[in-house]
Amino acid sequence: MNIKAQIDPATEIRAQARPTNLKSGMETLAQFAQEAARIEDALDRLADLTGPDAARSVARLKAQLQAFEPCVTLLGQVKSGKTSLINAMAGWSDLLPSDVNPWTSVVTSLHLAPASRRAETGARFRFMTEEEWDRLTVKGGRIGELAGRAGAEGELEKIRHQIDAMRDKARARLGRNFELLMGQEHDYGFFDKNLLERYICLGDDFDAGGADDGVEDQGRFADITRSADLFLNCQAVPFRMCLRDTPGVNDTFMMREMVTIKAVRDSRICVVVLSAGQALTSVDMALIRMISNLQSRDMVIFVNRIDELPDPVAQIPEIEESIRQTLRDHDGPAGAEIIFGSAAWANTVLSGELEDLDSASSRALIAWTQASLKLSENNESPANIVWEMSGLPALWQALSGRIVTNLGTPCLAGIARPAITLATSQEAAASVEVQGETFSDGIGADELRAQMDRTAQEALAALESDLDAILEEYRARASRAHETFVDRATHSLLEHLERRGSDVMWEYDPAGLRILLRSAWSVLGRRLRKAAEARYEEAVTAAAGVLYRGFGPAVEGIRLGVPDVPEHPAPVALAQTIALDFNDSWWASWWRRTRGYKAFAKQFRQLIIGETEDFMIQMTDVQTRDIRADILGGLGAFFDQQQDILKELGAGAQGRSDVGALFDSGDEQGRREALKSALATLERHAA
Repeated sequence: MNIKAQIDPATEIRAQARPTNLKSGMETLAQFAQEAARIEDALDRLADLTGPDAARSVARLKAQLQAFEPCVTLLGQVKSGKTSLINAMAGWSDLLPSDVNPWTSVVTSLHLAPASRRAETGARFRFMTEEEWDRLTVKGGRIGELAGRAGAEGELEKIRHQIDAMRDKARARLGRNFELLMGQEHDYGFFDKNLLERYICLGDDFDAGGADDGVEDQGRFADITRSADLFLNCQAVPFRMCLRDTPGVNDTFMMREMVTIKAVRDSRICVVVLSAGQALTSVDMALIRMISNLQSRDMVIFVNRIDELPDPVAQIPEIEESIRQTLRDHDGPAGAEIIFGSAAWANTVLSGELEDLDSASSRALIAWTQASLKLSENNESPANIVWEMSGLPALWQALSGRIVTNLGTPCLAGIARPAITLATSQEAAASVEVQGETFSDGIGADELRAQMDRTAQEALAALESDLDAILEEYRARASRAHETFVDRATHSLLEHLERRGSDVMWEYDPAGLRILLRSAWSVLGRRLRKAAEARYEEAVTAAAGVLYRGFGPAVEGIRLGVPDVPEHPAPVALAQTIALDFNDSWWASWWRRTRGYKAFAKQFRQLIIGETEDFMIQMTDVQTRDIRADILGGLGAFFDQQQDILKELGAGAQGRSDVGALFDSGDEQGRREALKSALATLERHAA
């Protein structure tokens, strides 16, 4: 595959080696981008047809559309090639450094904007808060907390020694600025490799005395960086999106696990990256627990590094079956889509270095290509063929479908429905203008707005009451499951010691607790949706009643859409590792050293309660608080729009000239046609 390389000065990529099928697999996403552009154009036309009051609602809808940025989170095994894969997905082989030190717990988010040429446009780096740093360096992270509760002082001392070295190194790098940086952020109008290495890659050499001299030492801030947001124009994507690179889940102090769980919680679509040489085994239980709490429609498994397989044709089917068996054994998502590929092949094509593939990788590529493609019928260039074999087109096809189905289509529908309400209110406003100052029931504008306010308050109060009752019942159910689990685990251990003694390893699988909580979470989602839908529908009816009381038959043509109920998120907090997930010698030594069953039982209960407390708080308080706020926010936004419509109609009733001018005789036909056209576009997406 020797290809004559030519340098493209605009991109510094070897142009002849660059694939022309870089957007293969993104056809669905490209079509969505066109639909989103049509919706935005319809909103612009609608804004021209409304008065200033309704225009505020149109502006909010347009801002909502422009802020829509589907996010794909990559998670997986450390050294599975997540960063190399994310570089290939961005079409930029050397974008992110792929040798991040395992101690670094940075979530790196690439915010991609479609463009004809690639360019870095900005970067934001956020640092840990004092609380986050203290949890890592004082308590020793999750592992340290666990060891401390279990009384494993020897192991805890080892962890503290490692942490002390990490803390001393961070202070040496940053000097007196160390405390001042906690919780802060640094913003840049650019980024490059040196800047990234300064914030997210730990280096071995640094000048301890140069923390304040402006020298850009490698890894200077990496110890305390919590997240990195990079903004860039990208040739590879047809619609803006975020690719989020997580640090993994199997690190020494479980800080990676904590930040990865949070990143997954904030994302609806995930790519689980595995290494073909390691696949998925019981060693990866933290990752398996993460996968088990996701729906197959929300995730794709990408098995990377098939370039390292000596016989990919024979090994890939075996690896796939092994992964599926592991998922079955651990209650993973049925029917998960599994894609095989090589980020290394993709990045080799992007960098124009096909001729530099080593012999083993070349043999694997040729074998996999011959088994997958009918080369005699294929006239593609070598670069295009390798890009296809890398698995990137298949991955993008899977992701594009999920982005559009799970996120994009609901987003457009959620914007189109209230926009239709605003559009249909315009003719009503013009009709009301003819009536002059007389309202339907003689109600003044101030009283009418007060009625809408009372209606909104009553609807929100009723919804709050329903949500609080459902959430309280859920918390009680989750607490009962938790208490039952602790009782059973304690009883099981005591029974084991009585019957088999302390020389035989005791194990107790916490999967039962997770299954019970997952079931309770699923029931919660169904109940919340049902209650929200009912209250949303009641609110629409009540708001329509206020409009009719004020303006009579003139408003019958306004189409009030029922707001969308926010999606119920996955219970990813259940993936957090707890004490019973370990079988390490120090965990076993704790219960072997303990004497006195009564004291032992009490101490064991405290250990398990302490270990499960964090994810119980996440499940019963943190995630539920966010869900409650989102549901109430949806109803609040609906009533904000009704107030804008009410003001528009009220202006017409008072004979305001700008409302009447919307459909004046001189330009009436043109405005009606423009409104009809905007409505037609919106109606196609409102279903």
